[in-house]
Amino acid sequence: MRYQSGRVGRVFVIKFEDGENPLEKLTELAKQEKVYSAIFWIVGGLKAGRFVVGPEGDELPPIPIWREIRGNNETLGIGTIFWFKDEPKAHLHGVYGREDLVKMGCLRENPEVFLILEAVLMEILDIKANRELDEKSKMTLLRI
Repeated sequence: MRYQSGRVGRVFVIKFEDGENPLEKLTELAKQEKVYSAIFWIVGGLKAGRFVVGPEGDELPPIPIWREIRGNNETLGIGTIFWFKDEPKAHLHGVYGREDLVKMGCLRENPEVFLILEAVLMEILDIKANRELDEKSKMTLLRI
């Protein structure tokens, strides 16, 4: 285990509009506001997107199992933002549900807001953390 101690910086309250891609908008905000480390929470609805529900097995690099959000889904999630090279990269795990069907996974591709999605983003100051390409997993992982 590795860790650092930091402190809370700015806090952003965000309202995403119907049809917006929240992952793109979060990275745009981080870039514009120069937020290098953050945690965020989301609540609201999504009507599209692709997410990973785990790897097929224990081999590296992992082979992802993909699922899709189809139609309006209630959504609750938590994520982090750390930079990879010169770009912020959001990592979000959430639950996506409609009626009696609920799924959980890592939201990765083409999410689209249904009606409204709210977020609270807290900047983390005084730490040195970023994302780096891990050769074994072929994924951009947190480096502290």
